[in-house]
Amino acid sequence: MKRLLPLFLFLFTFMLLTGATCKQSEASAASPISDVANADATAEEGDGFSISPIPDSVFARMEGKSFKANCTVPRSELRYLTVRHYDFEGNEKAGEIVCNVAIAEDLIEIFRALYEAKYPIARISLVDDFDADDRRSMEANNTSCFNFRRVEGSKSLSNHSYGRAIDVNPLINPYVTKGGSYVSPPAGRKYVDRAKDFRGKISHDDLCYKLFKQHGFVWGGDWKTMKDYQHFEKRK
Repeated sequence: MKRLLPLFLFLFTFMLLTGATCKQSEASAASPISDVANADATAEEGDGFSISPIPDSVFARMEGKSFKANCTVPRSELRYLTVRHYDFEGNEKAGEIVCNVAIAEDLIEIFRALYEAKYPIARISLVDDFDADDRRSMEANNTSCFNFRRVEGSKSLSNHSYGRAIDVNPLINPYVTKGGSYVSPPAGRKYVDRAKDFRGKISHDDLCYKLFKQHGFVWGGDWKTMKDYQHFEKRK
């Protein structure tokens, strides 16, 4: 009996270890991590800032709207971002952006810095919440990026079509033609006079302008033939 005792102890230990390994394997199989959750996410866990490929649920909202049937930009070149921001009443809000993969990291860094500074941004929603109607999105003072469309009054594709341009607080930073004969959105006309001081106005002294310039973006407010004060873009 004494000779068999070491054998019994060995078998008992072996069975315990084997059982624990099986339970760990079963637990891993029962809770798989999705490909989207794994794919190039860069945000600190739980801070409200993240980057991922376009989830199916988000793409379903985009199809036929910002991502039109004739869209020439592959879904794989776009990224879905979540951000945090403060509105003009000082309330903390969640936002979402679809952009080109080439500027995803830039936008996360820019909007995190704006959030930390409590820079006021009225709303950050996908343009699809407005049926991809750029005018409606601007009138709601909504900050948005990707929308496969042409430049207004032109046959050329906008850089929004590639997810390489973003409009920030567009109602109070309108698009204005030379001489001010045309303003978009029309409700933004009272913000055309840039000598006036008001919150959220983008200028060369503004934090928003400085952050985008640091990341290599071009500002529409610097254009000569027209002014697009809401607009930042990063070309290829």
